[in-house]
Amino acid sequence: MESKSGFMKDTQILSAFHDVTPAADPHYAQAPSVEQALVFDACQTGVVLRAVLFVEVCAGVGVTFASFNLVDWVVRLALVTGGALPGTLAWLLLACLTKRVVARLAPVMQYAVAVTMGAAAGLYGCAMLAMAGLVPSPPWVASACSGVLLSGILVAALVMRSKGRLPAHTSARLAELQSRIRPHFLFNTLNSAIALVRAEPAKAEALLEDLSDLFREALKDSGEPVRLAQEIELARRYLDIEQVRFGERLRVQWALDPAADDAKLPPLLLQPLVENAVCHGVEPSAQGADVRISTQRRGSIVVIKVTNTVPNGQGQQGQGLALRNVRERLALLHDVQGQFRSGLKDGFFQVRIEVPL
Repeated sequence: MESKSGFMKDTQILSAFHDVTPAADPHYAQAPSVEQALVFDACQTGVVLRAVLFVEVCAGVGVTFASFNLVDWVVRLALVTGGALPGTLAWLLLACLTKRVVARLAPVMQYAVAVTMGAAAGLYGCAMLAMAGLVPSPPWVASACSGVLLSGILVAALVMRSKGRLPAHTSARLAELQSRIRPHFLFNTLNSAIALVRAEPAKAEALLEDLSDLFREALKDSGEPVRLAQEIELARRYLDIEQVRFGERLRVQWALDPAADDAKLPPLLLQPLVENAVCHGVEPSAQGADVRISTQRRGSIVVIKVTNTVPNGQGQQGQGLALRNVRERLALLHDVQGQFRSGLKDGFFQVRIEVPL
């Protein structure tokens, strides 16, 4: 772990926090989410859960037409589930194991592979029932056709979800260019550099280099996920710039776990949260504020926290849009495996993010 000062303890303050009510803030907007190379990706926990639930709902509706009463419906559903569930899990496992190979194919071929695997999964589920002696006359053709139909619908839903990211791409990028590097932030940074040119030219040069790196990341047209270590480095450069302007009013503490560095995040996810802490914690307070950034690996999960003190009697206002955009981008990349919480309590505002490693 790395730590520069001990002014703020890493307490689990979010366990008792109330959620912050979102409030639109024109100062914040985020970059678009990440596009996947595959037209469908079955290696996500959310996809697995939705696929199993979808197949079970379809099975439940299907057996309704042949059931005489509730007991008969439960018995028939249990029988169908005995074949449908293994088939579904087999399709998901096969799709996940072959994703790198399938990703090299054209979209049309990817669809064809998906429904072919669906037919195979349907036959596998039927074979499971036949081997168990539960079905005297196994419906091989019907099972294969059901597998094709269900896999086709599932893939179509995943494709629609993926394409749902695209309409926001252009507007989100334009909003980012207008607000991510805000005019008054640029103005203040250049003024700080000018003031340092004669007295401390080396420091002025370092300041302008940090500003250049921030602009490079903000203007980069890349939707690929980045390592947490890259986001940490970008946040450091931003805080170094603000340290020149605020001096002792900005008190920063880092508590970083090197084992968490390889976690994947959407680009420019952490820096807006750090900027939010500076703008709403340090800037409005004559005494300044404490800002703490921590990362920690817990098994296969990485926990990221950004905590700052807020002026007495004030809340952390105006960050609703920024937090909402961060939450949505995180959900698009990690689905249900990505967790986002924020809260305000006892003069501390904290954002807590969990992502898989």
